[in-house]
Amino acid sequence: MDEQYFTDSAPASADETHVIDVSVRGFDLSMRVSSRVFSCSQLDLGTRQLLSVAPDLPEDGTFLDLGCGWGPIATVMSLEAPGAVVWAVDVNSRALDLTARNAQAHGASGVRVLKADEALAASVESGTRFDVIWSNPPVRIGKEAMHEMLASWLGRLAPSGIAYLVVQRNLGADSLITWLNGQGFEASKFASKKGYRIIEVRPA
Repeated sequence: MDEQYFTDSAPASADETHVIDVSVRGFDLSMRVSSRVFSCSQLDLGTRQLLSVAPDLPEDGTFLDLGCGWGPIATVMSLEAPGAVVWAVDVNSRALDLTARNAQAHGASGVRVLKADEALAASVESGTRFDVIWSNPPVRIGKEAMHEMLASWLGRLAPSGIAYLVVQRNLGADSLITWLNGQGFEASKFASKKGYRIIEVRPA
């Protein structure tokens, strides 16, 4: 259970951050990261595979980056679909601060950074549904916690919405597909790449 998923840590101080260069989906990004947020030396392989194979986004709508970390997915979503509102959600304040800074630095003005529990409550209260969800979910928090997280957020998909999740094959990707189908979603393998499954999920 990695510290970054559970600690409500303060925004990253200047002396603990550094910049890495990321090139994905036609965008060259200089992203500020912290050693106390997941994947601080490079874009992690799972997120890279998700971004490399996920279909083109709609021009607008309401999107969700679930477990945003330092913001590569949310930033790319907003840059690719400037007319969209992108909710960038995480449990960790340090991650949210980095996402906000990275999105602002690249002109990704559609990104809305939100604490996970507050965001879920706001989605329910406002009736907000998501047209697209992209996520590299934190498998290592444990199956029960991840299942609870995914059931809650995938349940916020719009009737015609679609989600793409990336999970390592040897960390239970195929069993996750089975579980999602058992929960009433329509889940299937969309792609396999470098030991990862990209899972497509639709409301039933």
